[in-house]
Amino acid sequence: MYKRTMMGILVCLILGLSILSIALAAETVTITGEVVDTYCYGLMGAKGESHRACGISCAKAGIPMGLLQDGTDKLYILLPKKDNSPLPPAVMDKMGRKATITGKIYTVGGSQFLTVEDIK
Repeated sequence: MYKRTMMGILVCLILGLSILSIALAAETVTITGEVVDTYCYGLMGAKGESHRACGISCAKAGIPMGLLQDGTDKLYILLPKKDNSPLPPAVMDKMGRKATITGKIYTVGGSQFLTVEDIK
């Protein structure tokens, strides 16, 4: 019984360390694309300068903003670089326009997220 319990603890410890090392190994990337509001883009494909005012309104109402990558049309949902903090104001300033964002990519359940560590 003792041997089985110790083996279970060891397996859990190894698994936990593996998961932690994967999380810490998130690579910093730089992606260029258009900042969009995820609601209007997801439902209607709305983007660009003509949709800028609506996108800003949606973002102010709490709709998540995303980065639509040039060339691939992959959509990354934008996240602040740390919990309980807002996205930098520069993200909303780029709504409907091209931006280059540096951050870390996280994939969960088929959704792609990008932290905003720098924006140009």
